[in-house]
Amino acid sequence: MSKSLIIACDGEAASGKSTGAKLLSKKYKLLLLNSGLLYRYASKILLTKRPKKPIPYLKKKFKKVSYNLIKKQSLHSQEISNHVGYLAKNKQIREIMRVYQKNIIKKNKKICVEGRDIATKILNKNPKYNLAFYFTCKINVAAKRRWKELKKKVPLKEVQKSLAKRTKMDKNRKHSPLKKVKDAILIRTDKINKKEVLNRMSREVNKII
Repeated sequence: MSKSLIIACDGEAASGKSTGAKLLSKKYKLLLLNSGLLYRYASKILLTKRPKKPIPYLKKKFKKVSYNLIKKQSLHSQEISNHVGYLAKNKQIREIMRVYQKNIIKKNKKICVEGRDIATKILNKNPKYNLAFYFTCKINVAAKRRWKELKKKVPLKEVQKSLAKRTKMDKNRKHSPLKKVKDAILIRTDKINKKEVLNRMSREVNKII
């Protein structure tokens, strides 16, 4: 394998990008950085602590918090899901997350970063991704997937409505909207299973290593 391997995985809500990125990272021994968890963690602490000045509070918090600690949190409640889309629209918050991610990326030459603005913003330069993937999935399939993750505690229709709203917000927000870069490889997870997703991604990685 070459000295560095930097992979960007972007996609819609519950499109399977986290699963794809996780499987690929494990196979090629890459550090996995899930940007969605950062925003979810920010939502959780804002909902819990309710600081009077959320931007300075988050800026201070993300200077100290380790990614390992964030990964251990329980961050997939419906309350957080409903809140995080609005949070992600904020330019100042996006900048806090950009700085946090860049600091991790600069220290790791073999990394897979997944989220919604990875190829377009986080890894568009200094450093630029070696390979980009874009995940999409039919809303009914994505909703059922997320519903199972939530252990069916929330009505399926509510989950579907929430996902559709989140993806619409992501694609239409002013700052760092979700979009597919020209050279990204499209992965349709409603068409293929986990094994096929990994095989499809692996074929592309093997071309460049």
